[in-house]
Amino acid sequence: MIGSYFKTTSRNLMRNKLFSLLNVVGLAISMSVGLLLIAFLLDLRSYDRFHQNGERIHRLTSVLIEKGGTSGKFATTSQKTGTLIRQKITGLEALTILRNDFSQDARVGDQILPIKGYWAEPSLFRIFTFPMLEGNPETALKDPYSIVLTETAAKKLFGHQPALGKTVRFDTLHYQVTGVMKDVPFFSHLHFEALVSLSTAEQLHKNTNDFEKWANMASNYVYLLLPPTADRASIQSQLDAIAQEENRAEANTTIRFELLPLSKIVVGETLRHSEGGPGSVGPHVPPMVLWILGGLALVVILSACFNYTNLSIARALRRFKEVGVRKAIGAAQGQVRQQFLLEAILIAGLALLLSFLIFLVLRPLLISLAPEMQRTVKLELTLPMVVAFIVFSVTVGISAGFMPALFFAKVSAIQALRNVSSVNVFKYITLRRALVVIQYTLTLMFITTTTIGYVQYKNMLAFDLGYRTENILNINMQGNQPDALLKKLREMPEVTALSRSLIITSVGNAWGGFIKYKDSRDSTLVMTNHVDQNYLPLHDYGLLAGGNFVARPTTAKAATEVIVNQQFMKRFNIGYNDPQKAIGQEVSFTNFNGTRRMTIVGVIKDFHYGKLDNLVGPVAFLPWTSEDRTIVNAKIQSPDVLKTMSKIETAWKEIDRVHPLEAKFYDESLEEAYREFSVMIKVIGFLSVLAISIASMGLFGMVAFTTETRLKEVSIRKVMGASTGNLIYLLSRSFLVLLSVSALIALPVTYLFFESVMLTHFPYHTPVQVAELLVGLLGVLLIAFLLIGSQTLKAARSNPAEVLKSE
Repeated sequence: MIGSYFKTTSRNLMRNKLFSLLNVVGLAISMSVGLLLIAFLLDLRSYDRFHQNGERIHRLTSVLIEKGGTSGKFATTSQKTGTLIRQKITGLEALTILRNDFSQDARVGDQILPIKGYWAEPSLFRIFTFPMLEGNPETALKDPYSIVLTETAAKKLFGHQPALGKTVRFDTLHYQVTGVMKDVPFFSHLHFEALVSLSTAEQLHKNTNDFEKWANMASNYVYLLLPPTADRASIQSQLDAIAQEENRAEANTTIRFELLPLSKIVVGETLRHSEGGPGSVGPHVPPMVLWILGGLALVVILSACFNYTNLSIARALRRFKEVGVRKAIGAAQGQVRQQFLLEAILIAGLALLLSFLIFLVLRPLLISLAPEMQRTVKLELTLPMVVAFIVFSVTVGISAGFMPALFFAKVSAIQALRNVSSVNVFKYITLRRALVVIQYTLTLMFITTTTIGYVQYKNMLAFDLGYRTENILNINMQGNQPDALLKKLREMPEVTALSRSLIITSVGNAWGGFIKYKDSRDSTLVMTNHVDQNYLPLHDYGLLAGGNFVARPTTAKAATEVIVNQQFMKRFNIGYNDPQKAIGQEVSFTNFNGTRRMTIVGVIKDFHYGKLDNLVGPVAFLPWTSEDRTIVNAKIQSPDVLKTMSKIETAWKEIDRVHPLEAKFYDESLEEAYREFSVMIKVIGFLSVLAISIASMGLFGMVAFTTETRLKEVSIRKVMGASTGNLIYLLSRSFLVLLSVSALIALPVTYLFFESVMLTHFPYHTPVQVAELLVGLLGVLLIAFLLIGSQTLKAARSNPAEVLKSE
């Protein structure tokens, strides 16, 4: 019987080549999107699976709560937190603290190589499965100035010579190699070249007052290994008790903790930055992105399934006699259903082969969309992926063939064999129309979303940030003092102005501290940047009152001047919002360098410190000192930018032969800051093309079938005097009505989605314009008109004598 099913299916596919081709190609195009999504999800699920105790590993999340509400969640926590948990909490198997600010140049003989890693404890090897090739994992990170290298890092530094016991110099300090471990797997949220004993950092910071401070959570990560029978409620209550006790010393800020499972670090809630430090290590994908991608892929796949259903039911009259004969010789409804489901699965199988070829073409394109994508997924073929592809193909086949199978299984043998026209198909014609409307509604929403998203993205890049960014090159000094480079840049005629800053604003970077005004109990987190006296004029900030920095402090603690924005004044109600009255007022500023009194010497207009999805808030500019990391800001005026960049790179190599030049124009950095939107627009745009292609193929098949079945009607109407224009209108009217209904649904829904949901997260967005809504509609109508017109024109031009001669 199964053999009979295959024979019948094969013959039917060959007999209806056009419809079979449309179904196979439509399903293949949509399934290729599904294959990409499956591969993407499987790669994300592969993260940290190699750890033997992965299901029991948790990272501590810090929830910072300020007076007036929750400020946010942070992946980092304080060094003191880890120490207190180790001392006070029972029921833990192991705990380890990682500190993420180790990034230095390693010197071995005359060789200098940059090395990035973490300060770590010996307990790290008890929690995570990082196999050691040389050395004892229990003692390798115990003593100060001990370092464990990965296999690749050891080869870079020592070649093929044994690294164990050798010495590596960082600045003036010598570290002994106490272990060599296997390279960190690609699918690990932690990536490093070296681990340095945390006891070294403790010695280096023994005179730093804030190193062990409760609220200093800029650089530390705490990981816990829970026992197999751990009582999470008990551990959480003990964490709450520690937080409650320590928070008593904080007047306006409290911290509480949450346990984050290892499996939810890469795919999980987005955690914020803390005082300029990274919010989370390694790759991260918000669950919302997966839901959006999954939803979009589902829409494209459903579109192809609708095509299959439409074309199958459209060909119903041709297959009723086949079903009638089957039932007359004893076939049950279940067997008829199996026949049509098997046919759909076989078509989906053929589509899988074609979709896999499309997958191989699209895979490198998807990975190359953004550098983050290359560091996050590989999309390489694995056995679980192959199995998932096959299961996916069968699922799509069953979904596509479900409605046709039900439809044909209900056909009566007597009705089908006696008079096909007696079969009631009216309700299925209504179903077909509904599917066409749904399909084109989704397609229009895709295209309109792409258009609106692209316009909003371009508006973000062109938005007035409150200062100038044109032709400003930002050069990361990478630990070098800027004086030598500044001297060389001043000698270049193409460089018209220079300044120094701690960070680049408006691209997502953040640095901050807590500020108090007159009320010692009223403290708030204020975003800051450390800049020199040339920064404001170079970027053309609007100065409302006061002036620039006067003093030239050499240390951060010696800095006593501050320039604030309008929102800063409003937050503390300084001078009743009169900028002139704010000059000379004193505030108290606290960060990791301690607390100091500062005097307001200038007030500037509000500007966008963060990205455009953040409201403008209080910002303070502090004087840049030689203790700060440095970004050199160079104003470039050159007819040959490439030649100028070559000169700057030559100057850089003269002061640093180890690190390559890291320099980007401000506008490039802004584009990178919104790259996620650019990538999403490209993905949705790509899916829009697929959706309109699938819908067009379905519409072509429907029109071709309709015109074919109405050829006799067309011929009679021509004989009776109908013109070609009348016939085209007659045959295309129903399809154009369906497209109009789709437009009436899709455009208002898309508009409301953007204005009421999507763009509410961007307080500075531009309103959606009518033209943005109509572009997609006009495109779809044009394609539909060409498809409908080509087929109806062919039918209208047919020779009535040839069509009616057999009547």
